[in-house]
Amino acid sequence: MPRPSNPGSASRRRNSSAAGTVPGARLPRAASGGEFSQRRQKGGAGLHFTHFDSAGQAHMVDVGAKDVTQRVARAGGRIAMSANTLALIRAGTAKKGDVLGIARIAAIQAAKRTSDLIPLAHPLMLTRVAVDFAHVDEGPAVAIEVTVETRDRTGVEMEALTAVAAGLLTIYDMCKAADRGMRIEGIRLLEKSGGRSGHYKAD
Repeated sequence: MPRPSNPGSASRRRNSSAAGTVPGARLPRAASGGEFSQRRQKGGAGLHFTHFDSAGQAHMVDVGAKDVTQRVARAGGRIAMSANTLALIRAGTAKKGDVLGIARIAAIQAAKRTSDLIPLAHPLMLTRVAVDFAHVDEGPAVAIEVTVETRDRTGVEMEALTAVAAGLLTIYDMCKAADRGMRIEGIRLLEKSGGRSGHYKAD
C-alpha cells in the first residue's frame, strides 16, 4: 500500500538544503563552467577570483610559496559636508574635539586590524601606516589618503582601503551632531606596488 506523502518533510528537506544561505540567494555553481572557475573573463585571459577554490568554496589564499617583498598600497576617499561643518573641523571646535586627530588614529588602528574585519585577509606585520588629510573648499569636503607598507608575501591594498573607510567613518561620527547629511564618497585604491601583479596606478 503506497505511503502517504508528507508535505512537511519535503519542506524540511528544502529548508535544510538551503541552511546558511540568504533566502532567494543563488548558490555558487560548481567548478565546471561555473563563474568562480572561469579562466577567461572580460578584461583578459586567466582572470579568476582567487578567494574561491576549485569547488567554488571560499578559502584563504595560500601565499606560502610567494617571495617576501616590499609591498606598498595607497588608497583615498573623501567625505562631503556643509561649509559650516568644514569650518568647525578647521577651527578644531567640533563638539567632540580634534576631529582629524581622532580620525588619523582610527585609520591607523583599522589598518592594523584589517584581518579581523575582512574575513579572508591575511594578518600582516605592517612596517608603516601614513594618514594625510586635506580640506577641500569646493564640495566642501575632507579628503583622506592612506599609505601602508609591509615586507611580506601578500599586498596591503585591503589595509589601505580599510584605513580610509575607518578614517572617514570616524569623521562622520565626530561631526554627525552638526551635519547628518555628510556623504562618504570615492573610496578606492590609488596605487600599489610589489608582488607578482606588479605596479598599479589609478587613472
